Amino acid sequence: MDYDIVISGGGIAGLTAAAGFASAGFKTLCVDPSPPVTDSAAEGADLRTTAFLQPAQAFLDEIGLWPRLADHAMPLQVMRIVDAGGPVAEPRVTKDFDAGDISDKPFGWNLPNWLLRREMAARLGELANVDFRPGTGTTSLFTRDGEARVTLSDGSRLRCRLVIAADGRNSPMRQAADIGVRTTRFGQKALAFAVTHPIPHCNVSTEIHRTGGPFTLVPLPDHQGMPCSAVVWMEDGPKAERLRRLDTDDFEAEMSDRSCRLFGPLKLASRRTIWPIIAQEAERLSSQRLALIAEAAHVVPPIGAQGLNMSLNDIAALRDLAMENPETLGNQQMLDTYHDARMPDIRTRVAGITTLNRISQLSAEPLRDIRAKGLDALYSLKPVRRTLMQMGLGARS
Repeated sequence: MDYDIVISGGGIAGLTAAAGFASAGFKTLCVDPSPPVTDSAAEGADLRTTAFLQPAQAFLDEIGLWPRLADHAMPLQVMRIVDAGGPVAEPRVTKDFDAGDISDKPFGWNLPNWLLRREMAARLGELANVDFRPGTGTTSLFTRDGEARVTLSDGSRLRCRLVIAADGRNSPMRQAADIGVRTTRFGQKALAFAVTHPIPHCNVSTEIHRTGGPFTLVPLPDHQGMPCSAVVWMEDGPKAERLRRLDTDDFEAEMSDRSCRLFGPLKLASRRTIWPIIAQEAERLSSQRLALIAEAAHVVPPIGAQGLNMSLNDIAALRDLAMENPETLGNQQMLDTYHDARMPDIRTRVAGITTLNRISQLSAEPLRDIRAKGLDALYSLKPVRRTLMQMGLGARS
């Protein structure tokens, strides 16, 4: 065999998987057709951020990634939910979910995606048994009972025991294995960018709900001496496109209004990126000698910091199975066990986040009022509030 594992996709999930399996002693190759963009000002930089919840942080620490990330991470102590669905953009209901109610640690830690790629790629350079080839992709997959054969875009052909598809929502490896997907389209797009503001965020992640979708501000380190936050602004597609085309002054005015001016006037601190919002889940998480993880397996709207944390749960489950019995790496029993272990949680979370997003889109006034009253009722019941926070962290009942 050329490798134990070939990982198709060098995004955050793929790089994490490479570090995880290499640190466990598996000879690993990670390929991606696009080199990682590791400078926030560079064209193509991913300006979104990722909040690593407690279980995800513990896993990153276990595989040696967290020491490279800790100094750049902003703790998220409070998750604030604001309903602003009235006639004007102002808070009607505000509820704080404090990590101190369930833990002595923050809910999670937030980092920019471009920085994650830089630090994760650097970590791979420290590991002896991992080969990271940015600029090279996978082009074909052939499997049999005992091995997989992968052809790369540079023409090379490799043999391995397991292929991991971490190559996104349009995964070429998933398509090569003829695994179908179920997709829900919401007619929404999300704008991602960074802002500065005069009022400190105090390590509070704030999600403001209004017709069209949530407007979420997540803490970042100060920028040029000013408090700074990453923003994901979900809106109906045509409105999102209109916002993207506005000049800076008009855009800042609209985003300040949409934020209910909770942090004062917002100033743009980066360029704007935009992408479509969908929910998607694969019909299966595995095929012969192939495992799907991350967006190759599931896609959810950016609500509640669930997307990448679900992905890290995929990686942790697959790695645990590989470490329990390395001789069975990639065989059908191992991959069936992986599918059975992860699929119920994925289906539950995709369905739940899809429902939450539908609720966030409500535009009729009576339905907006029901949304606000529902948030108030859920928060007022302490056992329910604690259970929701534990579920959000990925805890299992």
